[in-house]
Amino acid sequence: MQLGLVGLGRMGGNMRERLRAAGHEVVGFDHNPQLSDAASLVELAQKLESPRAVWVMVPAGVTDATIDELAGVLGDGDIIIDGGNSRFSDDAPRAERLNERGIGYVDVGVSGGVWGRQNGYGLMVGGAQEHVDRLMPIFQALKPEGEFGFVHAGPVGAGHYSKMVHNGIEYGLMHAYAEGYELLTASELVTNVPGVFKSWREGTVVRSWLLDLLDRALDEDPELADLSGYTEDTGEGRWTVDEAVRLAVPLNVITASLFARFASRQDDSPAMKAVAALRQQFGGHAVHKR
Repeated sequence: MQLGLVGLGRMGGNMRERLRAAGHEVVGFDHNPQLSDAASLVELAQKLESPRAVWVMVPAGVTDATIDELAGVLGDGDIIIDGGNSRFSDDAPRAERLNERGIGYVDVGVSGGVWGRQNGYGLMVGGAQEHVDRLMPIFQALKPEGEFGFVHAGPVGAGHYSKMVHNGIEYGLMHAYAEGYELLTASELVTNVPGVFKSWREGTVVRSWLLDLLDRALDEDPELADLSGYTEDTGEGRWTVDEAVRLAVPLNVITASLFARFASRQDDSPAMKAVAALRQQFGGHAVHKR
């Protein structure tokens, strides 16, 4: 099957290679001419046979502009797929705009990171059944082998919504491993913290790919001495918590893990300064001053 692919960074570039290895023809476009198979989106569209399918894999901040530009060079019967980390609420308006031009729209939450080329990508898809059916050869090539790794989650928006929740869960899982790591390193008894994590990789109920990756990181740097604790967030954790508030769903763990990332960016917490001041005021407790 032919596919246009816009955005050939770490994810998009690896997806192109996995698709080509499966026998698909991929025409890629990127603003880096050394990566691109076409000089422009116009040329990309010209290299594809109608009806065309073009997968957009660009940062969320430029997705709408890219899709609007693509809509100007595609036509009736074509499909645009957004595989980036877009907010789910952006999907329905896009689909409506594209539908006016006769262009279909499918949103795909993609998980797998830089390992996806080798292991396959988890795909969470939203869109009309006819569009999803047409794209199944592409999805089959990208997903891992076997029964799992793909879902048609529902109509337009369902793919990105599922990926948003996936990333919220990811926040909680990562933070649970991180807290366990900190407690182990504080213990007077445990002298081989990396070994403990390595032992958990088989036969335990906490084994996971994230655990495997943490073990790999500890192999490279057993005390994580080369890293700062400053941790960014992509925005999907915030969107997950926003939805929890809207739907009155208690997301205690996910919300706490998101707030922990905020705390990681503070050199000295204003909130904890206020707590220290209050303890001194009501109880005469000692405080540490700069």
